[in-house]
Amino acid sequence: MAHKHPTQAQIGRMIAKHRSERNLTQEEVAERLGIGSEAISRLERGVVELTVVKLMQLADIFDCRMDELLTESSNRPNDQSQMIAGLLSGLKESDRAFILATVEQLAAHLGSK
Repeated sequence: MAHKHPTQAQIGRMIAKHRSERNLTQEEVAERLGIGSEAISRLERGVVELTVVKLMQLADIFDCRMDELLTESSNRPNDQSQMIAGLLSGLKESDRAFILATVEQLAAHLGSK
């Protein structure tokens, strides 16, 4: 199966998610970027392409890594496993073991279909 790169719309949804999680409005982000709030709306809807410079600026505003804005919308197994590792990193060992056992069961069930 070919792995598609995240679309502009998927990346836009990640931008909106990070903005919302930080309780920022489109206007606040636009002001920090020095652009109009309609431009942020277009970025979040995937209407316009995100430049690398804007990606760096958004990562600074959201206090996250640039790749987070891209990999969270990816369907590539390596990106997905990196996301899972990040989710697990803050949990106790027993909780990580429980989640791993659950994922193993789900993968076995889905793989048998």
